[in-house]
Amino acid sequence: MPVPIVCFIGRSNSGKTTLVERVIPELVRAGYRVATVKHAGHGFDLDTEGKDSWRHKRAGASSVVVVSKGSLAMFTDVSEQLKVEEIRDRFLDASYDLIIAEGWKSEGYPKIVVIREQVGEIPFSLDGLLAVVSDKPLDVDVPVLDLNDIAGVAALIIKQIPLRRPRAEHELEA
Repeated sequence: MPVPIVCFIGRSNSGKTTLVERVIPELVRAGYRVATVKHAGHGFDLDTEGKDSWRHKRAGASSVVVVSKGSLAMFTDVSEQLKVEEIRDRFLDASYDLIIAEGWKSEGYPKIVVIREQVGEIPFSLDGLLAVVSDKPLDVDVPVLDLNDIAGVAALIIKQIPLRRPRAEHELEA
């Protein structure tokens, strides 16, 4: 069974990243092993100029993998925009309980929309919509949670995407 995906969508600067960052510890405390995937619509450059990995990529390597004790990073060329399930299937193993994707509003995965009054709304469909997280009241047919209701957002995800495996003994003690 593929690892379930939930997408957090909203305008730039709506607070998606902050919300995801605050929800992850709640899910981890509930026993979830979480992976995140972020869509960068305007491109990005993670590697630091002058570092060996940057130099390898700049020299023409199609992929550069950097490994240290406990960490792995990969910079690789892709020929087209990848769908979130392609990223899951190519780069993430089945040991995760949940993938939180930031972006991919047009994909058919369960979604949580983040709306802040000062940055405005994005068009969204109720199809697959789990909730709206906002700093203003909205009239929609799904739960509307406050931006600071982190426990509520985590509880909603836990209810919609239950943990697929029993918690390990060491997780129960944490």
